[in-house]
Amino acid sequence: MPLPLAGLTVLEFSQYLAGPYAGLRLADLGAQVIKIERPQGGDACRKLATKDLWVGDDSLLFHTINRNKKSFCADLKQPADLEHVKQLIAKADVLTHNFRPGVMEKIGLDYASVQQLNPALIYGQVSGYTDTGPWAKKPGQDLLAQSLSGVTWLTGSANDGPVPMGLAIADMLCGTHLAQGILAALVRRKRPGPKQGCGALVEASLLESMVDFQFEGFTTFLNNGRQAPERSTLANAHPLLGAPYGVYKTQDDHVAIAMGSLHTLATAIDCPAIDVSDDHAFTQRESLKQQLQHHLLKNTTAHWLARMRAHNIWCSEVLGYTQLLNHPAFKALDITLTTQRSPGQPIHTTRCPLRINGSNLKSIRPAPLLGQDTDAIREAML
Repeated sequence: MPLPLAGLTVLEFSQYLAGPYAGLRLADLGAQVIKIERPQGGDACRKLATKDLWVGDDSLLFHTINRNKKSFCADLKQPADLEHVKQLIAKADVLTHNFRPGVMEKIGLDYASVQQLNPALIYGQVSGYTDTGPWAKKPGQDLLAQSLSGVTWLTGSANDGPVPMGLAIADMLCGTHLAQGILAALVRRKRPGPKQGCGALVEASLLESMVDFQFEGFTTFLNNGRQAPERSTLANAHPLLGAPYGVYKTQDDHVAIAMGSLHTLATAIDCPAIDVSDDHAFTQRESLKQQLQHHLLKNTTAHWLARMRAHNIWCSEVLGYTQLLNHPAFKALDITLTTQRSPGQPIHTTRCPLRINGSNLKSIRPAPLLGQDTDAIREAML
């Protein structure tokens, strides 16, 4: 069966991660995603390498987030190229960009302007902190958005300073939210009613995505006298939850303990020091976690897991990437895929996490060379 977005065309002016991540999801769902890139260098992500890993002249990161897309070169400062891009916009379904506030307005490709070219266009716009307010011109970058959002005070333990998450979480969440908004606008455009056939401006920002990501904590903060969350000094995994919630060392490794009453846990592992009412799980969190940690060091992870699982305590081993890849449960997901731009240059990455009608979405088309599809797109669409 055709994929859900087959037949739709997305013009991606976005660079780096957040906007292209939305484009990746739309491409995995069947849309034709065309990257509009400047002739000199293209998407700046082509030169943004993680661990100095490259495939050809482009970074491995670029390959990961831009697979299954096409590349169309255009210098938007040149009238002829700009005219070609406007012709593409007139025929497209979606446009995305993450330029600084004012850039698209300057070249005449802001939402109000492109509505004149294509009233049905869904216009997706990513910013760091929205295009209004005192932070509007602040660089929209993942670590900066994390640092401003409050999330760095949730990870780590009480004696640590602010601890950022070790991945581009703001970019990934913002890209996901942008894709959700675009899909909702596409649905509305097709539904009978006064808005049928109408386009939409869909906006997402890194900061708003990070705040939404913390809705649980923010709601607690706003309704609890605005008391800041306090991380436990040991085994902190969630600053708003009591013992035993956390990750603990064992004799040979670590164990994660999530759900289960303290009485049941105390019985399961024979640790009477933590056998208290769950009413005290938060108020006595520090001492309970210390007693629990001292006890768990007496035996192995496998030993404790067996005992806790026998009492239906929600718990788990703690895996690194190598252990995860070798685990039968991970292999059953079939979540990795391999693509290659040229023979002898395999790129191992992950597939779209969705399944449609029971089938995994595995698009193995590699990320494009700069301008690789310009001629074909001109012939087909201009």
